[in-house]
Amino acid sequence: MFRKVHSREVETAARALLTERGVTLEAIAEIVYEMQVPFSPHLTMAECFESVDAVLTKREIQHAVLVGIELDKLAEKGMLSEPLQSIVASDEGLFGVDETIALGAVFGYGSIAVTTFGYLDKYKPGIIRQLDTKGTPGIHTFLDDLVASIASNASSRLAHRLRDHEERLSKEEIEMHDEEERIG
Repeated sequence: MFRKVHSREVETAARALLTERGVTLEAIAEIVYEMQVPFSPHLTMAECFESVDAVLTKREIQHAVLVGIELDKLAEKGMLSEPLQSIVASDEGLFGVDETIALGAVFGYGSIAVTTFGYLDKYKPGIIRQLDTKGTPGIHTFLDDLVASIASNASSRLAHRLRDHEERLSKEEIEMHDEEERIG
């Protein structure tokens, strides 16, 4: 018999897996900063960190992190069936399922997130490049794309929050936008 898993447990597990795999929220926030500072010169790292932290409260993101990292870990242990084991272990260029899972988690934050994900997937700044480099220990076939997904979502969220402040929306209106984003 399966149990119903509480959302706090899922969030805690997703955050713990990122940490276990060497991904810090600060490293993701650095990517967000790089993406958004050209449009908002007064942006702070604290704002970027807060946006990354907020994105990790969304279930779609948490579920994608759990699935992707689990597949990476199983591949490291040689526990996937062939030919999937070889495809994931080698980060086969035509595989695409890793990007598909990460991209699926991006759609909740709109077109800015989608276009930012494409950019990050192509240019791989910061920790994304470190995870994508085949010379690093471990298999990160899914993780590099998941980090790009989190950073893309946080960038989009932040872009909208900055506009909300620029337009001098009330605290209640901004909180309503935040609440709408948490749905799902």
